[in-house]
Amino acid sequence: MTAWFKRKEKGIQTSTEQKKDTPKGLWYKSPTGKVVESDDLARNFYVSPEDDYHVQVGSKEYFEILFDDNKFTELDAKLTSKDPLKFEDTKKYSDRLKAAQKKTGLKDAVRTAMGKSYGKDLTVACMDFSFIAGSMGSVVGEKIARGIDHAIKKRTPFVMISKSGGARMMEAALSLMQLAKTSAKLAQLSDAGLPYISLCTDPTTGGTTASYAMLGDINIAEPGALIGFAGPRVVKEATGKELPEGFQTAEFVLEHGFLDFIVHRRDLKKKINLYVDLIQNNPIRA
Repeated sequence: MTAWFKRKEKGIQTSTEQKKDTPKGLWYKSPTGKVVESDDLARNFYVSPEDDYHVQVGSKEYFEILFDDNKFTELDAKLTSKDPLKFEDTKKYSDRLKAAQKKTGLKDAVRTAMGKSYGKDLTVACMDFSFIAGSMGSVVGEKIARGIDHAIKKRTPFVMISKSGGARMMEAALSLMQLAKTSAKLAQLSDAGLPYISLCTDPTTGGTTASYAMLGDINIAEPGALIGFAGPRVVKEATGKELPEGFQTAEFVLEHGFLDFIVHRRDLKKKINLYVDLIQNNPIRA
């Protein structure tokens, strides 16, 4: 007879390969301990109503928030990463990509789309942290670049929603090249006279912060979002100083001049379109 603490059926002492993800329940518990029903959370723009905690969401939810009636055309939907360096750490990069695609249902860490927002065309690129920590690889840079090209061709404003752990180490220098590539494309967008709104969500770090996330005509963030280049421990070791309270929160970054506004998720659609109208000197849409 197998002892109860060794029974694999109960998920105890089960190998990683045999473990199953816990299915989503009917409620969500925020880091402050507040419990909210999933349906109520969705109706409240995925923000906990009791403590105003902005739950981490991805492109599916942001597209739902920004596009009229959640109608949009996805761009370059089938673009996927390769493994030119044949990189391997605890597992092959090619296997890691396949696992991430299977788990998330995504092709890579960013999705781009165009649709109507308050009746006018808008091109949006949104990162998904669930795909290898929203890391920025060649496909992420290419899809953002193509999204900007699409915005220029269709004469639409461009919105970038960042949520990333930084450059994708499995692609080494190829990943770092995306910083320059996306920045150059944004310069072309600016030359075309089209607005660029950058939204930093939790977390926006590493190479993302060092490139497109901070290059907006207007840079905004959600409340409480972690925004920075290196992590607090690295910064502390490099400077040899104690870090102030709230270091690298959106509020701290705003106070020190790296952001223009902090915008609550329920106001995102209204505010982004307001900024677009102001930049283009167009009548303000309701």
